[in-house]
Amino acid sequence: QVQLEESGGGLVQAGGSLRLSCAASGPTFTNYNMAWFRQAPGKERAFVGYISWSGLTTYYADSVKGRFTISRDNAKNTVTLQMNSLKPEDTAVYYCAANPKFRAGTYDRDLDYAYWGQGTQVTVSS
Repeated sequence: QVQLEESGGGLVQAGGSLRLSCAASGPTFTNYNMAWFRQAPGKERAFVGYISWSGLTTYYADSVKGRFTISRDNAKNTVTLQMNSLKPEDTAVYYCAANPKFRAGTYDRDLDYAYWGQGTQVTVSS
């Protein structure tokens, strides 16, 4: 099974940028569709962005569209979330998730992802 590890979180001022990375180890990385979710204090985990196994298809939550970009490097087994124009409401723990591409699921539903990283904290100050 694939193992995921996020990095790149931290403290940033509103309007700033951060780049999150998710390193995958284990079976063939291109067997997995990938996504980012986030969970703010006292809130449920929420979808942020999705990228298909090939990198050709991406989806974003409306709240981050135009500010965040998800990408992947299948040669390096990594998924990246570039976050620009950050807002205080982006403060959350960000999780990388993987789902086998042959497994049915909805791209923005966390219960449809089989594998998760431990998360990385992003804090945006006003």
